[in-house]
Amino acid sequence: MEITVVGTGYVGLVTGVCFAEVGYKVTCFDIDEKKIRTLSGGQCTIYEPGLEAMLQKNLKAGRLHFTADVQTAYTNADYIFVAVGTPENEDGSANLEYLEAAIADIGANLVQEAIIVIKSTVPVGTNQRIARLLKKQVPQGLKVDVVSNPEFLREGSGILDTFHADRIVIGAEDCEAGGKVARIYEPFGLPVLQTDVRSAELIKYASNAFLATKISFINEVANLCEHTGANIEDVAKGMGMDQRIGSQFLKAGIGYGGSCFPKDTKALEKLTQYYRYDFKILRSVIEVNSRQKQQLFVKAKEIMGSLKGKRAAVLGTAFKPHTDDIREAPAMELIAQLLEEGADVSVYDPAALKKVEEIYGSRLYYSGNVDAAIKGADVAFIMTEWPQIMEYDVQRFDLYMREPVLFDGRNCYDLKAAEKAGIMYISVGRKPVTAYHHEESLESGTVGQD
Repeated sequence: MEITVVGTGYVGLVTGVCFAEVGYKVTCFDIDEKKIRTLSGGQCTIYEPGLEAMLQKNLKAGRLHFTADVQTAYTNADYIFVAVGTPENEDGSANLEYLEAAIADIGANLVQEAIIVIKSTVPVGTNQRIARLLKKQVPQGLKVDVVSNPEFLREGSGILDTFHADRIVIGAEDCEAGGKVARIYEPFGLPVLQTDVRSAELIKYASNAFLATKISFINEVANLCEHTGANIEDVAKGMGMDQRIGSQFLKAGIGYGGSCFPKDTKALEKLTQYYRYDFKILRSVIEVNSRQKQQLFVKAKEIMGSLKGKRAAVLGTAFKPHTDDIREAPAMELIAQLLEEGADVSVYDPAALKKVEEIYGSRLYYSGNVDAAIKGADVAFIMTEWPQIMEYDVQRFDLYMREPVLFDGRNCYDLKAAEKAGIMYISVGRKPVTAYHHEESLESGTVGQD
């Protein structure tokens, strides 16, 4: 059995390396020749814990290969897993340009029967359209099946999610083709759900939309907590103990980001518009998340007034820890707002600074640790819950900052520890802590008043 994986982005690379790890012969194809050379040399092109070591191991074992040549990629492939990006268009719909280009290449170079497995996230009906296109392109009489196999990987834990997934979803019109793809996953020992192809496509969108709903819901509850004096951590813990609800994705913060939730919720909303269905909950989820990303900046303006000329430290720029992905990251939106306001901005992130620098260049100060980022700052914002930030001694903010004013979008610190440190500490869904320890201001919800 020979497997080709098309696309060496996050999903494609993790999928290809993990298939090789269980013993399959895998060829990863990408049109980016520079990336292929880097991967062939044993270097990872994405930040993902444990992936580079596994890549090097399978390259050495001869199970994993990388190529930019279409004939090498497709001539002998029994299974072709397509994992190219489907970014959003300006109107929120899924951009299928890369997928269509990949399918055209496959159709032009396929010389033997194969099963095309679509891992890319695509609107309902896309797999069937691809099957019709391929039927016209491949030589007459050549049997080619198209199977939907959506991915559910989380950036930062892709290997764990591959080997310990909750389920493998396979959607196919041809039961035999679906069964063959299911057998590929037998070495992983995971539950497999086989459905029709349209259901498989919608499972992906619906799953991400539901998780995004939980995030936006708990953030709305957090905002209510700030008005009522309740503590969001206690509220979320009490909710999560209900087995019908569960505790995952009930951590209040400054909203979701990354390559999946924003793109997939918008694409699903666009799909509902196509079918003229008013999906009010989904629309609210997107609106709440957009508003939530503004919360820390709005609070900072309310408390500090103008930020012009102020030194602002942004701690964490990736949309979540253990990844260098800054797509739709709340920190990137905050940085843009601070610069527009006229603030001097220093940034720290253990993995993502190179990508931030590609966008902002010399407009920012780049720091190798938290100490350097907050030194001399008038205000600091925690935007990503990296261990290096969560484990940072909260008392050091008072030591290094000009004015110890900390806005925490990830609720990294205990309120009592922040109060003991003598800093102004504003988090999400919890009572504010002021440097003056006035009980009256805490109860009333006001901050920074004598």
